[in-house]
Amino acid sequence: MERLITILGPTATGKTNVATHLAQKINGEIISADSRQVFQHMDIGTGKDLNEYQIEDTFIPYHLIDIKKPGEEYSLFEFLKDYKKAFQLIKSNNKEAIMCGGTTLYLNALLQSYSFVEIPDNYELPEQFLNKNLEELVQELAKRQALHNTTDTSDKARALKALREAIYIEENPSQTMQLPKVRHLVFGISLERDEIKKRITQRLKERLQNGMIEEAEILLEMGLSFEDLKYYGLEYKYLALFLEGKINRNDLFQKLNSAIHEFAKKQMTRYRKMEKEGIEIKWIDGRLPTDDKVQLILDNL
Repeated sequence: MERLITILGPTATGKTNVATHLAQKINGEIISADSRQVFQHMDIGTGKDLNEYQIEDTFIPYHLIDIKKPGEEYSLFEFLKDYKKAFQLIKSNNKEAIMCGGTTLYLNALLQSYSFVEIPDNYELPEQFLNKNLEELVQELAKRQALHNTTDTSDKARALKALREAIYIEENPSQTMQLPKVRHLVFGISLERDEIKKRITQRLKERLQNGMIEEAEILLEMGLSFEDLKYYGLEYKYLALFLEGKINRNDLFQKLNSAIHEFAKKQMTRYRKMEKEGIEIKWIDGRLPTDDKVQLILDNL
């Protein structure tokens, strides 16, 4: 059975650095599992760090980065479909596939081997659901699936879209597609909470100095609204509030810094939940030099 190596961990623990150096050692390519790095022109706020894919004279190929236009949405189903294509392409080239990211919804779907279905563009949601209010739609959705993704229930349009997917799957079980069967090898980069907070704060300072506000201004000039930016959460939510004049520069830093700290904490909680559900994660000390972290992974392949 083919294998998929996954590198996960809270934000700011250096996952990409480990994944790219591992890829260099084993002739691998990276599949990003980040819900926001799929969007073009959203580089600093999403922490793409594309320079890390160039190691000396070696360029490490990557997938599922910069595949959508800003302002578009991207669902779990789209991610699973795109992952399947990327994985099969990598394997057809006799390369190793390395998943890297921190979006726990995506990682959990892959590691739990969820099934998914492609919905025809001409499939219409049954008419009886169209006049329901948001609360009623959420109730209908909850009958059919666990509500992991809160954006599915944030407004009526998204709830209708999620319900359309759920009902189609319910009506067409034979068309459900399975992900490639793989042997999962999962490694987590761990750091003490105080060290993660320190790294998040330093990284945020650097991003603000290196043009993160200007990046958001460019996105607005491209036609995105403040609400569009807020939809992408964290950095873009607080950048939108700042550019709207609703918070000052100091509040931008302080509130965003606290929000990212809380996000990292929630990531660890979800990783622990994944472990309780049977996913084995081999944790590696994030304080180790990169070569040592990579060697520990190699020793466990």
